[in-house]
Amino acid sequence: MQDFNITWIDITVVVIYLIASRAIPLWLNRGKKSDTGGFFLGGRNFVWPMIGFSLFATNMSGSSFVGMAGAGYSSGIAVYSYEWIAAVALVVFIFMLLPFYLRSGVFTMPEFLERRFDSRSRYIFAGMLIFLSIFLDCAGALYAGGLVIQTLFPSIDLWVGVLILTILAGIMSFFGGLGAVVISDTIQACVLLLGAALVLAAGLYAIPSWDAMVQAAPENGMSIIRPIDDPSLPWPGLFGVLIIGIYFWANNQLIVQRTLGAKTLDHGRWGSIFAGFLKLTSLFLMILPGLMALTLYPDLKTPDLAFPTIAFDLLPIVLRGIVLAALIAAITSTVDSILNSVSTMVTMDFVKPLRPHTSDAALVRIGQMTTVAVMLIVVLWAPQIIHFQSLWSYFQSILAYVTPPVVAIFFVGILWRGATPAGAFAAFVGGLGIGILGFFTIQVGGLVDFHFLYSASVLLFIGLALIIGVSLVTQHKPGEEVDELIWTTRILKDESKDLAAKPAWQNYRYQSLVLMVVTAIIVIWFW
Repeated sequence: MQDFNITWIDITVVVIYLIASRAIPLWLNRGKKSDTGGFFLGGRNFVWPMIGFSLFATNMSGSSFVGMAGAGYSSGIAVYSYEWIAAVALVVFIFMLLPFYLRSGVFTMPEFLERRFDSRSRYIFAGMLIFLSIFLDCAGALYAGGLVIQTLFPSIDLWVGVLILTILAGIMSFFGGLGAVVISDTIQACVLLLGAALVLAAGLYAIPSWDAMVQAAPENGMSIIRPIDDPSLPWPGLFGVLIIGIYFWANNQLIVQRTLGAKTLDHGRWGSIFAGFLKLTSLFLMILPGLMALTLYPDLKTPDLAFPTIAFDLLPIVLRGIVLAALIAAITSTVDSILNSVSTMVTMDFVKPLRPHTSDAALVRIGQMTTVAVMLIVVLWAPQIIHFQSLWSYFQSILAYVTPPVVAIFFVGILWRGATPAGAFAAFVGGLGIGILGFFTIQVGGLVDFHFLYSASVLLFIGLALIIGVSLVTQHKPGEEVDELIWTTRILKDESKDLAAKPAWQNYRYQSLVLMVVTAIIVIWFW
């Protein structure tokens, strides 16, 4: 195993960071979480920089931080497609979905589906999100984080690393609610970006030249768009990446909850666009360091050692402590967000509908107890993943099999007044049933050779067919119940009038255009 020389000075930097990154958010958020709006949505008072940083930090888990450099080391920059497509998905989100979410005043995405359709869709989606959040997202982030800590500190058992990270993350969610989580995410995003920038600068200084890095890269390693026979990311699969990306950035409670707490629609949109720009930096801050590590250390035992090796070999004391803090920031910012998201859905999608007279104070306490319960579950489950490595590798593709019908339901529901509760229910039950069958047939059983990204595209069209087909022969909700949740050209015209009175730099349409142009330039440059 690679020997990482971590000094007491580095550890001191990390400890100071850990104390400050917990104390400051809790102090700033004091007295702002007494009701459900305060605890679960931060009082709906988030401004755009906080939203953007929180979206970025929540998405960039420890596995992303280390894994993207590892992907760059082993196969090049193709993994960046998941990052630039995120910018596209965020633009789709702020144009098509966010205005309706904020207009409805909901706490959760399942609650929005109940407003548009019925309680069946709410409970199915809430149950699906809670299961995926606990057993896939949260456990996966903690497992990866535990492995990172074990790599840096071999004497620490995996379960101890998982427990430490869970407690660090749980403090924010339990005591501070979403308000403290978002403040913490803002701090941690800055530390994450600083740590990644330090590693990038050290790598650029150490490699002989840019051309030397290009020469060391694997075949097609400097190309974002891969040929159709590429086993990991063939170019037709990019549509599947977009489907998964739209679900993750536009329908997933974990992410959308930050924008539900926006001070205004403009702040929600500006924050999302800001997050899109931050996502574009990952090519330079997180993937290219992996290629630099390949240039400098071509014989590493595993690609995932690329990031810690280049950091600890090239950076001096103190700066290494900042990078360690950045790694912990990436892990805990994801986990505390998941804990808050799950507690929100359990409380607002199950407890409140079933016990409508429960007081706000009691709902907050239930949310806190849910956080503790989820912490116990993931601490017990995450270390067990090491015994199911082959199964866990299959789980990485599960979103391609279960999320496309969700995307179909949200978009058809907003774009078509004729979408019915029965149609949404059919798309959920049929789409998820077919998706799970496909997952076990293709991914686990290997009975059919079919790329999981292609499966996402097929399942989207199955979901569309189910909701549209069943809606054509079933009763839709009265117009007055859904009028405010349906997109019309009148909304576009009214919005255009409002935007005409604003300066161009405040117009989210121009901001989105700039984001798309920058995205296109990067993709074309590294085509």
